[in-house]
This record gives sequence, C-alpha cells and structure tokens, in this order.
Amino acid sequence: MYEINLPDLLGLSYDYLIMILAALIVVLIIIMIVNTAKTSRMKKSYRAFMEGKDMKSMEEILMKKFEQVDKAVAVTDKNTEEVQNILETLNKTFMKVGMVKYDAFNEMGGKLSFSLALLNKANDGFIINAMHSREGCYTYIKEIVNGNSYLVLSDEEAQALSIAKGEAKPQPPEES
Repeated sequence: MYEINLPDLLGLSYDYLIMILAALIVVLIIIMIVNTAKTSRMKKSYRAFMEGKDMKSMEEILMKKFEQVDKAVAVTDKNTEEVQNILETLNKTFMKVGMVKYDAFNEMGGKLSFSLALLNKANDGFIINAMHSREGCYTYIKEIVNGNSYLVLSDEEAQALSIAKGEAKPQPPEES
C-alpha cells in the first residue's frame, strides 16, 4: 500500500501546514460572522416591512391597496363612459359658423342684414337669413343636411355656408 505524506508532497513542514490551516479557519470564521450580521439585518428589515408602521400585517396593507386600485378602475371606467357621452354630444352640437353681413336693399346702408350658417361636425344644421328694411326685419331659416340645402340659397347664404364648411375665408371686419 502506498502512503501519501502531505508535508513531503507540498514541501512544507507540519508547523507551516498547521499555520496555513489556522489562518484559513480564521478567514472562514470572519466570513461567517459577516454573513451572519448581514442575515440578521435582512431579517430585521423583513420583519419591519411585513409588520408595517402601525404593526399592520402586509396582507392588510395589500388588501387596502387592491381596494384602492379597484375604486380607481371603477372611477376610470365611469369617466371613460362620461367622456364618450360628451364626445357623442359634441358631434351633434354646432361647431362650424359662417356669417356674411350685407345690405339687403339699395336704400339701406350699414350692412344690417346677415346670413348666419351653423353646422355640426357632419355639416348638418341651418342657415338663418335676417333681412333688415325700413319697415322691419324679416328672418328666414333653411335646413342644411350634409353641407347642402334642399332650397335655393342666395349668394350671401351660399357664402356663409362656404365659410362654415371651411371652403371660404370669413369677411374682414368693417372699418369704422
């Protein structure tokens, strides 16, 4: 049988070998102490996290947060529905306006007559034509569907409709 003699194999005496092993054990003990201290700090942090500030359990805190999230989702859903209703209503409101001021009769001045076109997003609406004379003011209304009238439009009404649809520029303001 072959015998292995470690000190002879390494070329060291028993004294040096024992000193190296003792130093290695001291290093391992230091590493173990450092790891134990880190683990202890982590356990304290974990306990504090799980217990909460007022000694509440983490489960209670999470349940409260989930309830808050559920309420926020419900409010968001309600707001989304309300915004959708507002957008639908907005599509039906008059958002395009065109106005042309003019003199309806030669003897009248000051451009007191006007044609006013009011349209929604789909170009549906009406044109109000107010003709001012010495005897009074006469007002007429014509329905507009898809940007067109079923009745013949005067030049001023057609111009007001074009302005409302964005096809023509508005009249410049009168100079005083």
